[in-house]
Amino acid sequence: MPYAALIQQVRPNVRVADAPLPLPDELELQALWFAGAFGRDLTTNSGATVRIVQFGEWNHAAGPDFLHAAVEIDGTLHSGPLEIDTHPIDWEQHGHAVNPNFEDVILHVVFEPGRQTHFTRSPSGREIPRAVVPLDLIAEALNNPILARAASHPGRCSHPLADLPAERVHNLLTEAAKFRLQRKARQLQQLEDSHGLEEALCQSLARALGYGPNKLPMTLLGQRATRRHLKTLRTNISRESLLFGLSGFLDPDLHKRAPDESRRYLESLWQHWWKLRPAHEPSPERALNWAMSGSRPPNHPHRRLGALAAVSAEWPKLSRPVHRPGAAAMKKLHQRLTHLEHPFWSHHYTLTSKKTPRPVALFGAARSNEFLGNYYIPRWSLTNPAAAWQAFLKLPGGTPSDPVRRAATRLFGGRRDQTSFHKKLWQQQALLQIYQDFCLQDVSDCEDCPFPEQLTQW
Repeated sequence: MPYAALIQQVRPNVRVADAPLPLPDELELQALWFAGAFGRDLTTNSGATVRIVQFGEWNHAAGPDFLHAAVEIDGTLHSGPLEIDTHPIDWEQHGHAVNPNFEDVILHVVFEPGRQTHFTRSPSGREIPRAVVPLDLIAEALNNPILARAASHPGRCSHPLADLPAERVHNLLTEAAKFRLQRKARQLQQLEDSHGLEEALCQSLARALGYGPNKLPMTLLGQRATRRHLKTLRTNISRESLLFGLSGFLDPDLHKRAPDESRRYLESLWQHWWKLRPAHEPSPERALNWAMSGSRPPNHPHRRLGALAAVSAEWPKLSRPVHRPGAAAMKKLHQRLTHLEHPFWSHHYTLTSKKTPRPVALFGAARSNEFLGNYYIPRWSLTNPAAAWQAFLKLPGGTPSDPVRRAATRLFGGRRDQTSFHKKLWQQQALLQIYQDFCLQDVSDCEDCPFPEQLTQW
């Protein structure tokens, strides 16, 4: 039974468009929009067809969210700023209708239709076309229509799975992993269609370096510090200054709080950022919200950003294996990622920390494998799915994340061979997919979930 058919059997009469859909915050919706997660084709509130020709550039200052966008509305090309809001009423509540910075907006994109009639008008009274992103596209982009959190305890599905032979459990996981791989491949197609291969790779690497609550800020940074702009900066230190400046981590007195051996590097970062700052410093409402505590030193956002700086310095070597995907190229990319070095960040955890006695890996093997599984292999599968799948099967899983452990507990309870179902990365990805498609869909704490009964037919 295909995994997609299993989902349909579990929820045969529920359409995404009929279900309540809690939305993430507006900044995450904007990041998904810029990544092309909702596609290019929409419809305005008046029924006109909309085609996104160019997604534009993030606006660092006050005003519309994206500048230099281009859209076709009923075949007519328009260029200018574009605004993203959660609700139609946000246009009025946020004061856009009286703000002259919003006079030239060409399209207002929202994620809920609104219960009342709302008009999007410029300060001069011009009606601005508004497009509502359909709920099915939102659900597909979020891959998680009901943003609940399943408790970490054995579910009812653990009973039929307890009696299922290991071979059939692996078959279930295989189908779920292939389903997830195909979904990731479609998302990457959208991202590359929106911005091209180089920008898609840059954004994917930045996202791969995000950890826990800092995944969104790293994604936004990858979108704002575009590869196209980084290439215009001639030196590595100027590129690093842009990355750390956009992140909000630089100030003129930073070097005074650091050890003596770090001061030259920090002073150089500020001197380059000082020149770039007027055109690139984010306004307060666009500042990135970093989680600075609660993580181990290797996961500190300064350190992850230092790894991104090392990636930027070695860009040609890292991008070449992506252009012609294959087993040899993937191995080469893995080696180049895990051997990244940086004169400062190979020996520091933060901008103001002491130097470590020994070098510390910037892009560890586990992080590299996750990047390969989440980006390289899905992209490869678009041209050679069989070879990509065989490569995926070989990737080790690393330490299971909290969601993977919760999924394993839910599904397998006290099975003695539970750990054999999440040793490989593809197995962990399969567990995440099942967890999202079923555990997070259910709000009855397993009582009304039909998945356990469907498993008896697997």
